Amino acid sequence: MIERLHLLRNIGQFDSVVAANIPLKHYTLIYAENGRGKTTLTAILRSLSTGDPLHISERRRLASANPPHVVVECSGGPPNPSFRDGAWNRTLADLVIFDDRFVDENVYSGLSVDADHRQNLHELILGAQGVALSRDLQEAVDQIARDNAAIRAAGEAVPIPDRYGLPVDEFCALPPVADADQAIANAEQALRSARQATAIQQAGLFLEIRLPTIDPAKISALLGRSWSALDESAIERVHSHCRALGERGEEWVSIGMEMLPDEEADPTCPFCEQPLSSSPRIDDFRAYFSDEYAQLKNAISETVSEIEQAHGGDSPAAFERSVRAAQDSQRFWSAFTDIEPIGIDAAQITRNRIAARDAVLQVLTAKRGAPLESLELPADTLHSIEALNADAFAVDQLSHRLASANQTIREVKRAAVAADAQAIERGLNRLKATKARQLAPTSQLCDSYEAAQSAKKCTEERRERAKAALRQYRTTVFPQFQRAVNEYLRLFGAGFRIGQVTARDIASGPTCTFGVVINNTTVPVAGGTPRPGEPSFRNTLSSGDRNTLALSFYFASLDQDPALATRIAVIDDPLSSLDDHRSLTTLQQIRSLGERVEQVVVLSHSKSFLCELYGLIDQTLCSALSIVRDVDGSTVAQWDANSDRLTQHDVRHAMLVRYFTRGPGGVDSREIARSIRPHLEAFLRVACPEAFPPGTLLGQFRNVCEQRVGQPNEILGPHYISELRDLTEYSNRYHHDTNPAWATENVNDALLQSYIGRLLAFVRR
Repeated sequence: MIERLHLLRNIGQFDSVVAANIPLKHYTLIYAENGRGKTTLTAILRSLSTGDPLHISERRRLASANPPHVVVECSGGPPNPSFRDGAWNRTLADLVIFDDRFVDENVYSGLSVDADHRQNLHELILGAQGVALSRDLQEAVDQIARDNAAIRAAGEAVPIPDRYGLPVDEFCALPPVADADQAIANAEQALRSARQATAIQQAGLFLEIRLPTIDPAKISALLGRSWSALDESAIERVHSHCRALGERGEEWVSIGMEMLPDEEADPTCPFCEQPLSSSPRIDDFRAYFSDEYAQLKNAISETVSEIEQAHGGDSPAAFERSVRAAQDSQRFWSAFTDIEPIGIDAAQITRNRIAARDAVLQVLTAKRGAPLESLELPADTLHSIEALNADAFAVDQLSHRLASANQTIREVKRAAVAADAQAIERGLNRLKATKARQLAPTSQLCDSYEAAQSAKKCTEERRERAKAALRQYRTTVFPQFQRAVNEYLRLFGAGFRIGQVTARDIASGPTCTFGVVINNTTVPVAGGTPRPGEPSFRNTLSSGDRNTLALSFYFASLDQDPALATRIAVIDDPLSSLDDHRSLTTLQQIRSLGERVEQVVVLSHSKSFLCELYGLIDQTLCSALSIVRDVDGSTVAQWDANSDRLTQHDVRHAMLVRYFTRGPGGVDSREIARSIRPHLEAFLRVACPEAFPPGTLLGQFRNVCEQRVGQPNEILGPHYISELRDLTEYSNRYHHDTNPAWATENVNDALLQSYIGRLLAFVRR
């Protein structure tokens, strides 16, 4: 298999082309305009096949100072085939090429079939089936019958449930898969995602979970604050007096002190109106209930408010709700990706939180009752704070992990949009079958089945060697070739066939003759010049017929090749002078050929032909290249064949689906709204061709549909007629022929998305 064109230097239009980054796959399509180097590339491959340097040296780039240099990466190495100094280091004999040279050497030149053509055609026919034959045919045939019975018995012994729907041959041939259990788990996860794509798109990400802390150092510092400038004996007298007053005594006295006028020389008691100058406590009270006392009391009150705001009210319940929401999200997303469980006990955390809050508020309340009295955090209160802060750290770690998991969830959402559930399920079943294939006793049963197949294959090889000697073989292969060519001519719709394909041994070497049969009349193709007026190859076949005959010879020769599976078929511009129906047949035959050979390389100047071929084959097995102009030469580039084969309807449909699922994304919403009507028209032209021929308006079509409701020739039901009317009315707002103010008509995104959804549902009916 040709894997890459590493280097094309100093040959034809190629100055110095390095295409090592462009892989060539099973199907390789190469588009090039005329004169860009397509024929040169074919000549390089022909030289690689035969080893003949002339195919390259005669195309040396004009005005180049250096000789051609070519490096091709392909199977069978190392080393890679390299053409340098006029020779290849190795060849690739499996190449079979159809091009002008094939036609010129094996079929005809100009309008003539000469002796050289017939001799080369003889070799072409014989070489396609030239294998050694067995000497003991009957024994081989009998053994094959016994082998078939053994194969059937061995195949029936392989358990059907283990195969997961695979044929026994395919099941037994399954290679091992590394870490099959993990691969199965991943596939099951992907399948769940694909089946619940809508739910995945609607499900939200993890939100941040927060749990405030309490600073024990700050609380302890506040509890220990006092007034160092105040005499301790005065403080004790105030405390003793306040204790004697009973509960809240200090608060009561502080309120009273606030009511005393500051400037009065001899103040009186605000309660009994007696002079205070003689009071033994008034000076102590004035010193104690100072501005510093008020500031400390305010600090205590502010701290109490902070604690209540952070940990009171609805905060504990809100925290538990956020944890429950995260747990619900974890349970949902764990079905589609690996997300560890939410391993925290929200209820216990709330209990710890309330305990710490209440304990701190209790000691702060005591401090507020006697602000200048130094207090310490009780040990159990400190323990509650530490438990709360430990919980807060765990919650913070959890919130960070969930935020990291959101990136994985976004990837799951993106993958679910493009997932193909059926394809994933097939892959999953294949993985399960692969695992079952490697387990005993199924593994031993498969080994027995494959051994029986191998035995049959050996017997078949013996049978083939026994069929005939060279003369018998030749008398067999020529009629086969004739039938194969005629079958291809039939497929191509040719108005002629070939007959009388026979071998002849002459002095110059073996040759063959054949006739062209037209209207049951044979026109011989032999040497010599026909007399004027007589039918001949020259005057009975058109240019297209001659090219069709050459293609049929090529395909038929490959059919006879026992090593076909290892061949690399190179087909250069097969479309010369072909009608449309023959072009389609050519596409189909190339596709069929690709299923039987190692690789197919198709070169053409017709972009539409290659695009059609690209659409017929498995695109995962296909690489598309183009030979394009590069300054005054040519280079090899990748070619996006898929985009070149999209119709306007395809593009419009993709645009509508993208807007519906992702939003405007920079697209003109008015243009999207305007595209609804032509999308409907294009769909209905195909869905209802008789009732909606070209030139018919949607309104006229809807009237016909309404007239036929309930009739045997009904087109659309009432619901779809109503939907058609609504969709048409909406889109008509944005067309100049139905709305003079179409250019300024407002476009509401939500309404447009709704109508696009209805449109997509309508065309899927």
